[in-house]
Amino acid sequence: MAMRTQRMPVSALAVLTAFTLAACGTESGSGAGSGDSGDGSGTVRTEPAVTGVHWNVSSLTAGGTKTAAPEGTHIEIDSEGKATGSLGCNRFTADVRLDGDKVTVGRSTSTGMACAKEVQQFETAMGKAFQGELTAAVAGKGQARTLTLTTARGDSIALTAEPPAPLTGTAWKVTGLVSGSAASSVPAGTEDKAHLTFGEDGSVEGNLGCNSFHGKATVSGSTITFGPLASTRKMCPGPEMKLERALLGVLKGKTSYEIDHRSLSIEAKSGEGLDASAPAAKG
Repeated sequence: MAMRTQRMPVSALAVLTAFTLAACGTESGSGAGSGDSGDGSGTVRTEPAVTGVHWNVSSLTAGGTKTAAPEGTHIEIDSEGKATGSLGCNRFTADVRLDGDKVTVGRSTSTGMACAKEVQQFETAMGKAFQGELTAAVAGKGQARTLTLTTARGDSIALTAEPPAPLTGTAWKVTGLVSGSAASSVPAGTEDKAHLTFGEDGSVEGNLGCNSFHGKATVSGSTITFGPLASTRKMCPGPEMKLERALLGVLKGKTSYEIDHRSLSIEAKSGEGLDASAPAAKG
């Protein structure tokens, strides 16, 4: 069964617009890696390691004013020169060129969802900051790393590294339902109801939107095989029962799963599935 990449709402995918962004950074790290510059002088160049990291945007400082980033704003850069992420409301993809501590971002594609006024203002400011050549500086080690991207005019974006979530031990909150190629949010009023946690001992427990449950879940490679689930028997309002029935249709038998940083997707053989997210990492 083909695995799915993380879904965006259908309304967001429908509107792709050209958006000039500059996307992410590297950094003038101290000792992140070194090598000959290639100019014959023997000069050692330090190149900060910014690829392969999920960087959460903490804040943007533009024109001397610092603004906290909306939750979920992030940037990732891969080794092939592509940057992806979220501006706080809309997602983007951009071409990026890395050269030492310089990051140059070209034209980008962004979704075109309508956003809350404050978020839209932040995205507009980010669009202006993510342009052209940026200077990157990384501090700290491991998952405690921070990244600062600075524009030629002195504006800066502050980012922090966030580790991926493990399948087991994470309280996954169900955020969406999937049916074939269509994805939708959970029914209105049930946004914080359903969740599931996988144990190291092959167990799974949580809430289906109305009733709590527990059972067996055997993980092997990219599959999870669910045994019969035992649950409480209380009745709840219509939206909660609708969500519960949908989840019971997914969490049975052999399923495929995928983790994309802190997002989990599970798909049953029928094509029905769920999307879930992990809580933000602390520290």
